[in-house]
Amino acid sequence: MLTGMQIAVIGGDARQLEVVRKLTELDAKLLLVGFEQLDHAFTGAVKEKMEDINFNELDSVILPVRGTDTNGKVETIFSSEEVVLSEEMIKKTPAHCIFYSGISNDYLDGIFKKADRKLELLFERDDVAIYNSIPTVEGAIMMAIQHTDFTIHGSNVSVLGLGRVGMSVARSFQALGAKVKVGARKSEDIARICEMALTPFHLNDIAAEMKNVDICINTIPFPIITAKVIANMPVHTLIIDLASKPGGTDFRYAEKRGIKALLAPSLPGIVAPKTAGQILANALGLLIQGEFMKRKGKKI
Repeated sequence: MLTGMQIAVIGGDARQLEVVRKLTELDAKLLLVGFEQLDHAFTGAVKEKMEDINFNELDSVILPVRGTDTNGKVETIFSSEEVVLSEEMIKKTPAHCIFYSGISNDYLDGIFKKADRKLELLFERDDVAIYNSIPTVEGAIMMAIQHTDFTIHGSNVSVLGLGRVGMSVARSFQALGAKVKVGARKSEDIARICEMALTPFHLNDIAAEMKNVDICINTIPFPIITAKVIANMPVHTLIIDLASKPGGTDFRYAEKRGIKALLAPSLPGIVAPKTAGQILANALGLLIQGEFMKRKGKKI
């Protein structure tokens, strides 16, 4: 239980509602920022404005999956007010206060380093990323069906990257009958691709490997689908970029060639916000309870 803990939930989308629900069940005292347009009321949760938060009393702060933008602005779909997280706000929190986000960026890295506070990134945890790959795959399949005029079965699918999402994507499209190739750099990843009965290729050869691709799914947060790569693709190719913004695709050149390229970094929150929210809520519940017990000097 989290009785006595004061936690601020700042902004976010529908996934955060599951987080709020979980933390109220654990008896935490919640302050909700950026939720004034939300009709639902949670027992033990109070809606506040950012300027009214007493940061020096907070034990934890939960940010949206994306954290903030590069200027510190927090996404708030349940509010019309601008919410910005600053270094000064972070510095006001007690030394034990931990902030939680899905991912980070240069802005967040900089202000947390200066403020000397801990930022825990949920999507760097294997359990969260693997569970989260399930709705991501379902969303990718949905997009592939919606934006093509051919079946996945029998199509040539290239998956770029064999991380936690890439592996789930490759396996699922193979199960649907696609002919799946996976691009990677590490020798151990190439070996794993072979073990999965998929066709491997080294990312150094990506341009040559795109000549017959029907659907290209990128999971690498780096400019990997360049103009040179796109130039080798058939005009009917669909690109689904699952990497974090701004993705790894040259979207300008894809549009110039008439190739449909879709950036979809937050599919879980779009196709299955309840499930995606429960994944985050369960992870946060365990993490915050663990930190709470440590501070109380009890065994976890």
